[in-house]
Amino acid sequence: MNASVKNVSASKSSKKSSTQTTISRFFTSANDKSQLTDQPGIKRQDGRHEGRGKKRLSDGGTSSEKRPKLSHSVEEECMATPSSYKMVSSRASVSRATLARLKDFSCPGSSDSQASDRLVKMDVEHSSPRQHNAMRSYNQLEEEVKEEPIKIKQEVSFSQPAKNAVIKKSSEEPGVPNRRTKTIYTPLEEQYMEIKKHQADTVLCVECGYKYRFFGEDAEIAAKELNITCHLDHNFMTASIPTHRLFVHVRRLVSQGYKVGVVKQTETTAIKASGTNKSSLFTRQLHALYTKSTLVGEDVNPLLKLGDLEQAEDVVQDSGNNYLMCVSESFDKQSKELTVGLVVVQPSIGDLMVDCFKDNASHSELESRVLKIQPVEILVPSNISEVTERLLRNIALSSVQADDRIRLEKRESSMFEYPAAMGIIKDFYRDTPHSAGGNQEKGSYSLCMSLESPIICCLGPVIQYLTEFKLAKILLCSSSFKRLSSDADHMQLNAATVKNLEILCNQTTGSVKGSLLWVLDHTQTPFGKRLLRKWVSQPLKSVIDIQARQEAVAEILCSESSVLPSLQSLLTRLPDLERGLCSIYHKKCSTQEFYLISSTLSRLSAELQALMPAIQSQLSCALLKNLLQDIPQLLSPAYNFLKVLDEKAAKTGNKTEMFVDLTDFPVIQNRKEEIQSVLSDIMEHQREVRLVLKNPSLDYTTVSGQQFLIEVKNNMSSIVPADWVKINSTKVVGRYHTPFIVEKHRRLQQLREQLVIDCNHEWINFLQLFGDHYYILRKAVCHLATMDCLFSLAQVAKENNYCRPEVHEDKSQILITAGKHPVITSLMGDEDQYVPNDTHLQGDGKRAMIITGPNMGGKSSYIRQVALVTIMAQLGSFVPARAASVGIVDGIYVSPKLLLWQPD
Repeated sequence: MNASVKNVSASKSSKKSSTQTTISRFFTSANDKSQLTDQPGIKRQDGRHEGRGKKRLSDGGTSSEKRPKLSHSVEEECMATPSSYKMVSSRASVSRATLARLKDFSCPGSSDSQASDRLVKMDVEHSSPRQHNAMRSYNQLEEEVKEEPIKIKQEVSFSQPAKNAVIKKSSEEPGVPNRRTKTIYTPLEEQYMEIKKHQADTVLCVECGYKYRFFGEDAEIAAKELNITCHLDHNFMTASIPTHRLFVHVRRLVSQGYKVGVVKQTETTAIKASGTNKSSLFTRQLHALYTKSTLVGEDVNPLLKLGDLEQAEDVVQDSGNNYLMCVSESFDKQSKELTVGLVVVQPSIGDLMVDCFKDNASHSELESRVLKIQPVEILVPSNISEVTERLLRNIALSSVQADDRIRLEKRESSMFEYPAAMGIIKDFYRDTPHSAGGNQEKGSYSLCMSLESPIICCLGPVIQYLTEFKLAKILLCSSSFKRLSSDADHMQLNAATVKNLEILCNQTTGSVKGSLLWVLDHTQTPFGKRLLRKWVSQPLKSVIDIQARQEAVAEILCSESSVLPSLQSLLTRLPDLERGLCSIYHKKCSTQEFYLISSTLSRLSAELQALMPAIQSQLSCALLKNLLQDIPQLLSPAYNFLKVLDEKAAKTGNKTEMFVDLTDFPVIQNRKEEIQSVLSDIMEHQREVRLVLKNPSLDYTTVSGQQFLIEVKNNMSSIVPADWVKINSTKVVGRYHTPFIVEKHRRLQQLREQLVIDCNHEWINFLQLFGDHYYILRKAVCHLATMDCLFSLAQVAKENNYCRPEVHEDKSQILITAGKHPVITSLMGDEDQYVPNDTHLQGDGKRAMIITGPNMGGKSSYIRQVALVTIMAQLGSFVPARAASVGIVDGIYVSPKLLLWQPD
């Protein structure tokens, strides 16, 4: 009778325990282990819960043993002892969002569970004294635990990147077992949590074989933004994406304002199998970080051929300007002046601008610079003033679409203090190794020392921030430092002017269409488009430079030479050379992108060199001749690197066959010789195999990627030696490896994986050598961008019948005959219903005009027309008028009903 009672007790208690250890750990803390035995049992709807519980035990616990079952032994009878609840942890295993979903899960009591408890007590009465002592000790522990309240602790808070995440550190690490509990996390989850601890504000994509996985709140964010499925796996919510679609999903997350980190495996299969840690988890490290301003790298720019990225419908494209802006401010209490420092950098193309200026209480100067630059990301100190923060947030939220909004990143305010920032700058320029770019890089430190203190307070945090993304190298060149606004060189356009005149975008939708930039932009290259935008937002004040551009545009319009059409055709369908060169300089480009950029540069150099005699004889404009004569010489280094590469291997991304001549790559050459030696041994072994099988025509076969298989018909399997390893078989044949082949094949796999590692290392060194010519090649690309802008201005003037304005340095006047509004005229198209207007303003004559008329009579259009014609004249363009004569203007200040111009 006692035996039968024990059997019933064992079956029901085992069922109860297996269910509780799977589900109840989501609701119960480690302090309530005793209450688990008294809680009502959980009904199983099917057998899947039991299987999942076993899987969690083997993955997450420190022991891989199967779950114990109830039997006559003390350990089996006492299923409710603390050792059996090793899967219950003192910290929550899922996020708050997951707990919210699971809180409505009902766990009704059942008579079976209560009967099971009674049977366990009956079983104890018939047990030995040793068993009684074990149960008494457990009951004491149970009474202690019942008095403690139930608490669920969530140790790590994974917040959205836009918020400051806080990591709470406990006295115990999740993977360290204590007296009562053991970790519930799998090795992969522990690895993820360790990386997440240092990147709490980052959405992490973790490489797991052929896919990338998200965990916890990262998975919930990915499910929401990427429209993919998120589900519970072990202790975290998880979602996954295929590896070949990584660049698509990273761009989508970045466009929504998240900081995205890519975690990759750092070990290979064959090399790990031969090491001492072959049974452990693959090591993983943070490979790259991406935000809106730092989209540089092979993971987000997988160019295979020209136009691939642009033609992909579901890929978020780069904006024209991915500027990162850093803002610092200081208030002098004595003079009551606000001084603002700015550092603006575009890591993807190498632009770097600094500025320091006095601002008023409304921060109008800061607003005008933000609107001109239109950054995608702004760094600010955590203690930034409320007025400045409100201004930046209003600008950030002004975009209609969420993916166009500016990302605000708050950093520690101590980093923006002068001593800390200066220390970062000194360490950066002292410790960073200088390449052959040498002289320019060494001059950067002395240049930084001459900058104003507000700029220094911005430059330090920018260096530290870009160092996290491995993009700080772009700050080494002294020639990259330029002033954002110079009163001596450019016309001043404040925020109200840029908005009301619709210089860069229209006020209705915020798009480029309907703006002055839209009218003038007929560029054919991405780098030409970026340069023209700078020209439009910063009109010149130097008459010599303005007239040089006008002469170039006039010659393009009037010249009958065949050189200029040939030059314009060269600019058609060029890749983004400026961005590609910068990607190479950062050593983050793919083989396909490198080949595309280097082959394009080499082709341009050869074709321009062939046109050089005609350029010298047929062109008369000094600006055009100087630009075109310098380009072939500047682009000449590209060919030396191109001839080293194998075209097929470069286009397919095969780095092991990348280099044609291995003389300069001895490491790769030696590794390939080792591989060839192993292959020769395997082929020599084929003779012995033929003798054993008595088949002189036998050859190795390859099936599903498995090499060096020996096929033997099943009716001949009796002659196969016993020590041969059977790999696979069919109804007709069996396929084997000899012990010799097993050993050599393992060695061959190790050598091949080591070859890939060596080739990656040599590829980085190769990019480093190419990067030494970065500044020279970038100068050539800037010349090409200037040519593209001049061709664009000439095309606009030809299509709209613009006239060449006269620009005077010593006269204060705006004289326009039969002028038109450039944007409205372009929007009306062929209808040509816009009525021309004259304007006569002179410093020694009529200095002001009062415009009157009915509503919708064109008063505002006329006011804007005068301002836009003046801006076009000073940027070097032709203007929409029959005749125009303009003096140099220092600045334009407008309101909806007022236009003020400040003569030089």
